[in-house]
Amino acid sequence: MEIRKNAKYAVACVTSMGVRITPADRMAVHNSNQFYMQATSAETNVLNVTSSLGYECLAMTKFVKDSPVAAFLKAQLRSRNIAYTGPDVPQGGPWGYRHQFNIADSGFGLRAPRVWNDRAGEVGRTLSADDFDFERIFGEEGVGILHLSGLITAMSPETTACCLAAAKAARKYGTLVSFDLNYRATFWKGREEELREAFREIASMADILIGNEEDFQLCLGIQGPEAGGRNISEKIENFKEMISRVRAAYPNAKACATTLREVVSANEHLWGAILMADGNWYVEEPRPIPVLDRIGGGDGFSGGLLYGIFRGWEPEKWLGFGWASGVLAASSLNDYAEPADEKQVWDVYSGNARVQR
Repeated sequence: MEIRKNAKYAVACVTSMGVRITPADRMAVHNSNQFYMQATSAETNVLNVTSSLGYECLAMTKFVKDSPVAAFLKAQLRSRNIAYTGPDVPQGGPWGYRHQFNIADSGFGLRAPRVWNDRAGEVGRTLSADDFDFERIFGEEGVGILHLSGLITAMSPETTACCLAAAKAARKYGTLVSFDLNYRATFWKGREEELREAFREIASMADILIGNEEDFQLCLGIQGPEAGGRNISEKIENFKEMISRVRAAYPNAKACATTLREVVSANEHLWGAILMADGNWYVEEPRPIPVLDRIGGGDGFSGGLLYGIFRGWEPEKWLGFGWASGVLAASSLNDYAEPADEKQVWDVYSGNARVQR
């Protein structure tokens, strides 16, 4: 895939920023009184691999004016080499707009992770194409890859229209479009027909499609993998058949990828991935990985995959870097991968955990 030359931003996204709070020491939410807070969104989690490795990225978003939470979010994005653009809107009083809270229990052992989203009054639900100068961003400054996710696309009718407009602007100016389907039933309730049509339209414009079996079935109506196989490794051929159906339905997509995850416990997963690129198959067989916090592992995978594409590598390296970036995210209390350098990611991939002095 050809990346637009001399683009100011390596990867850009449309997103709604919020904060995530997680109990210290892997305690459960209901019996904790100390929490770790971070700036978060699925889309900026994806950008974070590329931004950490020295390439400027852009978040198109919206903030609450004079909010200390908004100030925290902006400072965190700046520290992560992610620029931002979009309006600051008045709060409108105590019952007006705010940034969402994501309250997460990382789980431990056989106690599963639990996530509670508190999104009432979320300012990001009002995102509109009119909030951004797409002609400047895509036409003058330039973007290598636009990354969209099903979370922001499905958040509200306004964000759906905004993501469609962003995808069309990206296509107009030669920016690659990445779409991670990220199905969430609570976002789709009552809007199933409308969202399926919008998702199919964005998928038809996408150069890169990412999703799991549930995503492809429920967002795009693609038949999922056939039943059978005792574990995730034995189902790989069935997943390949599903991806082949995705590729046939969306021929513009030059790359289709899915992650493979089997949960042993909250602390150990089997983690793998499959990629079809330009008609060829690439597979990372599931391997056991230790897990500190699973949230963001899929975003780390997407971020590593896009980094490989942006760098012009061969597809086999896209997949390996994506797999290892997902592992890196799962080994962090943050829900994004933050590699120190490319070597750190490749060391994770090779299983080299020896001390480096």
